[in-house]
Amino acid sequence: MSRFFSTLFLLMSLSLSQIIYSHGETPPNDGKFTVVLDAGHGGHDPGNLGNGFKEKDIALKIVLQVGAILEKDPNINVIYTRKDDSFVDLYVRGKIANEAKADLFVSVHCNSHNSSAHGTETFVLGLHANKRNFEVAKNENSVIYLEDDYEVNYAGYDINSPESFIGLTIMQEEFLDNSILLAKSIQDNFTGKLKRVDRGVKQAGFIVLHQTFMPSVLVETGFLTYKPEGSYLNSSKGKSDMATSIADAVLKYKHSVDENIGDDFSFEVKDHTSHASNTTATNSSDGVDTVEGVTFRVQIAAGSSAIETKSYNFKGLSPISREKEGNIYRYYYGEVASYESVKELQQKAKKKGYGTSFIVAFKNGEKVKVKSVLNSM
Repeated sequence: MSRFFSTLFLLMSLSLSQIIYSHGETPPNDGKFTVVLDAGHGGHDPGNLGNGFKEKDIALKIVLQVGAILEKDPNINVIYTRKDDSFVDLYVRGKIANEAKADLFVSVHCNSHNSSAHGTETFVLGLHANKRNFEVAKNENSVIYLEDDYEVNYAGYDINSPESFIGLTIMQEEFLDNSILLAKSIQDNFTGKLKRVDRGVKQAGFIVLHQTFMPSVLVETGFLTYKPEGSYLNSSKGKSDMATSIADAVLKYKHSVDENIGDDFSFEVKDHTSHASNTTATNSSDGVDTVEGVTFRVQIAAGSSAIETKSYNFKGLSPISREKEGNIYRYYYGEVASYESVKELQQKAKKKGYGTSFIVAFKNGEKVKVKSVLNSM
């Protein structure tokens, strides 16, 4: 019973930290696709030292090369949890990603084992399917004991107890599908292009992944304890190969998100603009900008595919609703009674990249012309 309450306290502590981080002051990203790159370990934490190779150095060099590739795209904003040989607490790595409202979080590591195990594997957050996955997570999570005040930051957490992970996936569950999508793309590049041994996409309870509120993966680029693989990862070619594969997977993922809803609805934008072009947004003399039974939403997209109305599918916007008209699905952001409020939502959508978004009015659940609603105010 005591273990249950320890686990419950851990979940409450970590969940609270996530809420604080996700609502703090955040740097503007101008609607760009934001990727947080995390080089594992650093500073007084060298990571594993298989065959004399340093995980912290290899991971950092790979991450910096990934970032250099991604930064060539003007629509991508790259943030690093560390760019030098410094130590960063696990919970701070998540805080960096959450405060940046990142679209992706990618953590890079090198593996180790007391055998001739070799190959690449990419993890998403989840419960351990087997003992080996638990051991990998346990090894990475042991970093918390190098942090100051770890007893406070990870109260009730025991890396030796699988029960400590019960419930850790709850708050990240909505991002699981997209995390797996990215992880699979990374593994496909490693095995298809680089011919590395494929150890697959796996789930395990990594604290650094649990701290993030976006699709997140942890990449084990290979085993330093297997000398041929360690030598490869330590070489300039090896690091460049791995970085290119990871960056290409991120770019592919971004493309799939951008193209998620690709049908053209510019004719609707033009139609709504013409209806509202001669109508001012001023309120009536008594300051009222609402009409009984009428609500406003912002249409941000339309397409022939039924996309899940999760915030990660719509650049972090929430709430999202979906309605089908004929063969077309329309996606709406927000629902408010005030016209001034919906204009604010529209501006937020535009800043996120939905430049053709427009305001739609509904009366008692039925779509009506915005112009007629404004005229009645």
